[in-house]
Amino acid sequence: MSVDDLEKYEAEMELALYREYRDVLPMFTYVIETDKRFYLANGVKLDQRTDGSDTYFELTLTDAWVWDMYRSARFVSNVRVLTFSDVNIEELKRSEVPDSPEGLERT
Repeated sequence: MSVDDLEKYEAEMELALYREYRDVLPMFTYVIETDKRFYLANGVKLDQRTDGSDTYFELTLTDAWVWDMYRSARFVSNVRVLTFSDVNIEELKRSEVPDSPEGLERT
């Protein structure tokens, strides 16, 4: 496999992942970004923890989707993330969700 073939393959995988993201976005309430990953979830809990002089964040997600083109299963029921970096959590409003089907309810 040549370098060009590999780059084409990765570009196709990333485009497929973006299309999946666009399709599943209306199913979720929150967008979560960490230093390592991007998630969609319906439940989010963020706790700040201290261990001596170190502070870190424990993030618990339920009913989640993970942006990762190398994962075979991106839908997960529970995710636990520990990070020393920033965590960004945004709640989606109906008007922010592109092409959301009418009558879709979130829990």
